[in-house]
Amino acid sequence: MGLGSDMYRQQILDHYKNPRNYGELEDPTFTHIGENPMCGDEIRMDIVLDDDEETIERVAFKGDGCAISQASASMLSGKLAGKTLDELHEMDRDDVIDMLGVDISPMRVKCAVLAEKVAQDGAEIYQGELDVEKTTTEDD
Repeated sequence: MGLGSDMYRQQILDHYKNPRNYGELEDPTFTHIGENPMCGDEIRMDIVLDDDEETIERVAFKGDGCAISQASASMLSGKLAGKTLDELHEMDRDDVIDMLGVDISPMRVKCAVLAEKVAQDGAEIYQGELDVEKTTTEDD
């Protein structure tokens, strides 16, 4: 791995130590919680939609877990603002791994995609397309 991967590792550590959009939003449009039982990661995502009820206006998260899961949630919280729910649904694990910028071992992919899955499942619950109490990466 070259100098570029070191830069991305530093970015992950920075987001882990100084998470962006960390906390809870007052009156979120929807909130959802998820966990990665294998690693112990937990994430809660609060999302506020614009008046069109389709565009993400603000995102906040709270959680505990490894550097990958928490950095991913921090980075994703900033990336989602301005996106539509359709764009959120179209995201996949490759988008998250590309966002992180480093190679993720197969064991750590579930850590990396937890925030994305929580946001996607929360949106599907909000839209009446899914009925789960908590997202888990156990079935992936």
